[in-house]
Amino acid sequence: MTEEQFFLYDEAENTQTRFVSFMGDAHRYDLAILTSTRYYGKKIVIDLQGSHYAILGQDDLEEEGYLEHAYNLTEVEAEELREFLREIV
Repeated sequence: MTEEQFFLYDEAENTQTRFVSFMGDAHRYDLAILTSTRYYGKKIVIDLQGSHYAILGQDDLEEEGYLEHAYNLTEVEAEELREFLREIV
């Protein structure tokens, strides 16, 4: 590659990662929850089994259809996840 790459940013940061696995009535959840100084206090929540992720804050949890779309969940599954994340995010 002779062409120089243009970076918007390239920074390293120490983050805190919490790994959580729990069984709901409708679904098993295996999550990695990253806490960073970026994203205005929101958390990066990764679904390790489904290979989906989202940057979530309280406002995102209350947005209708957001978790269903981001994690490809049914309404029942999303509500289980939402209940858990309300305590963390």
